[in-house]
Amino acid sequence: MQYENIILENRQNVQVLFINRPKVLNALNEQTLLEIEAALKGFADDQSLSVMIITGSGDRAFVAGADIEAQYPLNAVEGRNWALLGHRVFRLIETIDKPVIAAINGFALGGGCELAMACDIRLASDKAQLGQPEVSLGITPGYGGTQRLTRLVGEGKAKQLVFTGQRIKAGEAHRIGLVDEVYPHETLLDEAVKMAEVIASNAPLAVRYAKIQINQSLQINSDIATAVEAGLFGICYATKDQKEGMGAFLEKRKPVFEGK
Repeated sequence: MQYENIILENRQNVQVLFINRPKVLNALNEQTLLEIEAALKGFADDQSLSVMIITGSGDRAFVAGADIEAQYPLNAVEGRNWALLGHRVFRLIETIDKPVIAAINGFALGGGCELAMACDIRLASDKAQLGQPEVSLGITPGYGGTQRLTRLVGEGKAKQLVFTGQRIKAGEAHRIGLVDEVYPHETLLDEAVKMAEVIASNAPLAVRYAKIQINQSLQINSDIATAVEAGLFGICYATKDQKEGMGAFLEKRKPVFEGK
């Protein structure tokens, strides 16, 4: 697929996806969502890639929201289909068996905040602003905002942010748990790459299984979740990476993982 609204850049086994519509602050339209989806599928299938970073082109925005010009004429059925497309793409980010990091380099509003929340880890520039301002436009969050925000920051704070539509700065987002780290704007992407490289240096299958385990804990009861964890933990002992990782530790050397 030839991309018009995203740019992919590989840095060894880390892939950086730039959402590239800077004239509209990287707002999401249908084509952009489909391109993100295609890129995610390619990333999932490429065994040379271990971690993806999603960020925005330019200095002002990660993703300022879903494209309002595209949304304005929609009827109820079209609006639902618009939401379902976003859900499909963002759910793929959550369920893909490799880590995805959001590097939030500016405005992350509406669909942009929802995109960031679908990622496994959220790193923010000190210039970033986040929020769910949909109610000021006569709609509700439609790409999972009411669901993921509640899980991340709690019911009361989620209701406050959604009902008021207010934007919050990176420091406040970090305080309430909406983002995981805040870095100076100029170093954000470098810091995201550093973290991605640390993750990529670990056993690929173990990282994938860990993502599955954590995701399962959010969806099923504790008894089933711990059974899933024990099962995947056991499977690790059937891998070459487990023998390599523990063998390297005992031999006091750096492990060389194969993802097998």
